[in-house]
Amino acid sequence: MPTSRGRYFRLSLPRRWVSDLLHFAKQIPSVPVERVMNLKEVQDARQHIGISWPTLFLKAFGLAGLQHPELRQALISYPWSRGYEHPTSVASVAIERKYKGEAAVFFGQIQNPEGHTLESLEKNLRFYKSAPVESIGIFRRLIRISKLPVAIRRFAWWISLNWSGVKRAKRLGTFGMSVYSSLGASSLHPLSPLSFLLNYGVIDADGQVSVRIVYDHRIVDGAVIARALATMESILTGKLLDELIRYEHVMTGNIKDDKDVDTPHRRDESLVSR
Repeated sequence: MPTSRGRYFRLSLPRRWVSDLLHFAKQIPSVPVERVMNLKEVQDARQHIGISWPTLFLKAFGLAGLQHPELRQALISYPWSRGYEHPTSVASVAIERKYKGEAAVFFGQIQNPEGHTLESLEKNLRFYKSAPVESIGIFRRLIRISKLPVAIRRFAWWISLNWSGVKRAKRLGTFGMSVYSSLGASSLHPLSPLSFLLNYGVIDADGQVSVRIVYDHRIVDGAVIARALATMESILTGKLLDELIRYEHVMTGNIKDDKDVDTPHRRDESLVSR
C-alpha cells in the first residue's frame, strides 16, 4: 500500500512575524497573575452605547499605570542591563485582519490610552479593524520587515527590544493586549516580548470575568501586579463607569452636570488590595 505524503509550503508573512515575536517572547521569564472582577454595573452601562470591552480595559490599564509606574517599565539589556520607565503607557493591541486571503494578527498601537476619552479609544480600535491594511503605517512596517531575511529581521527586533527604552516604547509599546473572549475562549498564559500583556476571559451574564496580566518577573514582582489588578477593577467600576454614564447622557441628549450623574454603589477609585 503506497505511503501517504503531505506537502511542504513556504511560511507566509504573517507566520514569519508571529515566529519572530515568539522567538523573543520565549526569552522572557513571564508569569500570569489573575483576578476575578465583578463588572456587572459596567456591563449594564456599556450595552447600548457602542463602547467595547477592549476599549474599557485599555484605558483601565493605562490609568492603573499612573498609580503603578511599574506597569510602564522594561528591562533594557544592552550595552548593559538596566531598567527603563516610560512617561506614559503605549498599548500594542493584537488585531486579527485578512491579509492576502489569510487571517493575520497585526498590532495596532495607541499612545497614552489613559489620556484618551473612551470614544476616542473606540475610534482608534475601529480604525485598526476596518481601514485597508496597507493604509496603516504600523501594519506596513511589519509587512516590510517580515519580507527581509530571517537574520536581518531578528536583528531589527532585537535592536528595538534591547537597545533603547524610548525606541522600544515607540516601536513596540509598553504593554500588549490580546483577547478573543468574544469567541467564547481565553488564553491562560499568552506570550509576549513586552514586559506586560493584558488578557481577559469570557464575561458571564453576571459581569464576572477573569482578568490576567502576564508580566516579566525580572522587572516586577507578583504582588505589584495583584495590586494593579485591584486598581484596574476600582477604575472600571468608578471613573470609567462614570464616563460611560456621562457618554450615554450625551448620546441620548439627556445631558447632566457631573454632580447630577447618579452612580449607585460606586467604589472608591483609590482602592488597592494590600
